[in-house]
Amino acid sequence: MEKLKYALFTGCTAKQSTPEQMMSTMAVAKKLGIELVELTEASCCGASHLQDYDDFLSLVLNARNIAYAEKHGLTMVTICNTCQLNTAMTKHRLDENPELKAKVNEKLAEVGLEYKGTSEIVHFLYAIIDDIGLDKIKEMVVKPLSEFNIAPFYGCHNIRPSELHKKDNPYRPTSLDDLIIACGGKNVDYEEKNKCCGFHVELQAPKTAAILTGNAIAGAMDGNADMMVTPCPLCHLKLDTQTGHASEAIGRDVELPVLHMQQMVGLALGCDLEELGLQHHLVEVNFI
Repeated sequence: MEKLKYALFTGCTAKQSTPEQMMSTMAVAKKLGIELVELTEASCCGASHLQDYDDFLSLVLNARNIAYAEKHGLTMVTICNTCQLNTAMTKHRLDENPELKAKVNEKLAEVGLEYKGTSEIVHFLYAIIDDIGLDKIKEMVVKPLSEFNIAPFYGCHNIRPSELHKKDNPYRPTSLDDLIIACGGKNVDYEEKNKCCGFHVELQAPKTAAILTGNAIAGAMDGNADMMVTPCPLCHLKLDTQTGHASEAIGRDVELPVLHMQQMVGLALGCDLEELGLQHHLVEVNFI
């Protein structure tokens, strides 16, 4: 099989707030034989905040990032749900609107770039499921996670809106559940697994954000989960670092180890624990 190669858009969070996600992404890619070309020229996607302030600027910003992937002739892989949403939304809008695409390219021409629409935008979760395959991952597992009940937490931006994300039904997503099973774990089905973690309302409505976080962790705990796993570093920040506020908001103590999707896969594939960055978590991962 030809070696898989992608242009990696890291986003901001994996290089700053959740370095363990970047570490585990590279470790898993190495195990799976995937070459990742980091787009070091790329900048923030706007994080769904710039989009509210200056829509056109956000389109130019994301088109610029995609243009760097196009220069490599590669599919862009993201490792953040919000980065996935903003880059995929930009691609969708520009590909559907030639006039808007031309206006964006007028600005990009000032820095010698052009958005062509030739690179696909795929989250790493779906890249490994679709291009490696769940059966192949099962074959490569050396340390099955069979003793663990694992609660998937999808996050909003990787499964919504439906017109952008056709891989999962937003009401009944299955990809992360399927990956847990492929790694030998027992998937926990619970009502909150496809709900919001609260990250993007933290500044405007901190109480609401804390309730959303608390409800998600409580749902996983009530399903007898040993851990949660998410493909989004922003969800990880809420679920791993905000347990105190979450517990206070919903009136019960909630806390579970939360793994990045890449860390879970890395454990099953036998990656070195230090490579996976488990030591960086606030809620201690003490069961390995």
